[in-house]
Amino acid sequence: MALDRLPNGAPMIGLGLAAVGRPGYINLGRAGDLPEDRSVPALAQRTHELLDAAYAAGVRYVDTARSYGRAEQFLADWLRTREPSDVVVGSKWGYTYTAGWRVDATVHETKEHSLATFIRQLAETRELLDGRLDLYQIHSLTPDSPALADTALHRALADLRDSGVTVGFSTSGPHQADTIDAALDIEVAGQSLFGSVQSTWNVLESSAGPALARARARGCRVIVKEAMANGRLACGAAPEPVAALAREQDTTPDVIALAAVLAQPWVDVVLSGAATVAQLHSNLAARHLALTPAQLAPPAELGEPPADYWQHRATLPWA
Repeated sequence: MALDRLPNGAPMIGLGLAAVGRPGYINLGRAGDLPEDRSVPALAQRTHELLDAAYAAGVRYVDTARSYGRAEQFLADWLRTREPSDVVVGSKWGYTYTAGWRVDATVHETKEHSLATFIRQLAETRELLDGRLDLYQIHSLTPDSPALADTALHRALADLRDSGVTVGFSTSGPHQADTIDAALDIEVAGQSLFGSVQSTWNVLESSAGPALARARARGCRVIVKEAMANGRLACGAAPEPVAALAREQDTTPDVIALAAVLAQPWVDVVLSGAATVAQLHSNLAARHLALTPAQLAPPAELGEPPADYWQHRATLPWA
């Protein structure tokens, strides 16, 4: 399995490129995070700066997707110029970027989990990443996705798995746990189809935790996304319990949010979605934060019903 190139022990922080591969995204505070110039060259430069800083700090997992604008291209260019042999690359298929490099687009991405989309986007990813693809995931699988029952797609994914690329899936929405359990039951030729799962887990939305623990027990690598709830747990927006703990520990809320994920025994990788090098370095401080289990547990008063959390997320503007 390609993800075996990552150390199998203490959880680590990886770098996700969702926030810098396209000019518009739903993270809070982007006006201050990104330059006024959000042209392709400007965001390519920002992405390369982040990748350089992350690699220098020991980050070895990078997450991207077909729908992240030019993120795959930016990463491919960086890999070709830097030639790091030890970086593990994960990408995703299932969404198509449609915003035309505009922040004010009516539709930023369209979702289709069909065999035809998989074949097209795998070819596009391979053309860019050229032998550097380690993990390919179905993007935002949900219980109603046709990908869960499409046996022709399962066979195509198994062929990719058998070629040495780990096949995985990411989840979204209020029923992540149901999606995880359903996907883990899929087998092709007597072998589990999926070797990894990537889900949202944070101190506001922790409902997927038990299912992620079950996935890890069955041998899947677990990647956590949106640990800072699209900026809701970052500086200036963090709820008071998180902000208070950050003040007590002389750190910042993003560090608390990421440390809470790293403390979960089933986590392999938690993604930083940093848009600036300063944010990245702040996020990485979570690797060294020593808190008690009680301090790292999600405060009960912060938890939101999954339906409420995902409804709130759907109202966040693309900016």
